[in-house]
Amino acid sequence: NRAGAGGTIGADIVAKAPPDGYTWLVATSSSMVVNPAMQKLPYDVERDLAPVTQISTVPFILAVHPAVQAKTVGELIQLAKSRPGKLSYATSGIGAMSHLAMEQFKYMAGVNLVHVPFRGAPAAVIGVASGQVALALPNLPPALPAMKSGKARVIGINSLKRSSLMPEVPTVDESGMPGFESANWNGIMAPAGTPRDLVMKLHDEIQRRVIKSELREQLIKDGYEIAGLGPDAFASFMQAETEKWARVIKLANIKND
Repeated sequence: NRAGAGGTIGADIVAKAPPDGYTWLVATSSSMVVNPAMQKLPYDVERDLAPVTQISTVPFILAVHPAVQAKTVGELIQLAKSRPGKLSYATSGIGAMSHLAMEQFKYMAGVNLVHVPFRGAPAAVIGVASGQVALALPNLPPALPAMKSGKARVIGINSLKRSSLMPEVPTVDESGMPGFESANWNGIMAPAGTPRDLVMKLHDEIQRRVIKSELREQLIKDGYEIAGLGPDAFASFMQAETEKWARVIKLANIKND
């Protein structure tokens, strides 16, 4: 387990490992998409790493403090437009996916919100629940306790389909912002040059042991959406994600601390 630097340390080790099927990377959206757009890395994702499978995605939810006078996405947008620069939003840090997602929301909705970065997703959720900030776009799992206790109100989900955990909550897409979608995701990567038969063997095993087993139901209960993309589909997905979030980073002029 080589953690640190937003996944860069582990990714660099795998990128430089022999392509013999013994070294694999648990990749995240931050390490594969955000980091390359934010900083110079010791490896090139497209050149040095090969996609194996995307396992799951974790959509963001639009959560507000109960005191915020908005019960729908449309009402939140109108409130923000009536009070430009007054409503604040929490994220898990500058350049985090939650930050990028909210910048995308601001641009598409045409609103001015104040960014308040916290140290990690749990702290950002606490910021909303305590009333330090008005809203946030956290992932579903860390926000569940605050939602269940009534300390945060969910008014939208950022996937293109409703969550099975909260089917009563509309998507932001269907709430007047067509195409709005943002999520963290994870998958498996291998060193570039790993033989195709080894890549497919691991892909098939993950499908059998994770995506088509009882673990699938547990992941869904925890707020994950199962993806199961194969190598080629995963590669296309990553390319689209890279282009999308690079545009957001440039548009919002987001830079590392």
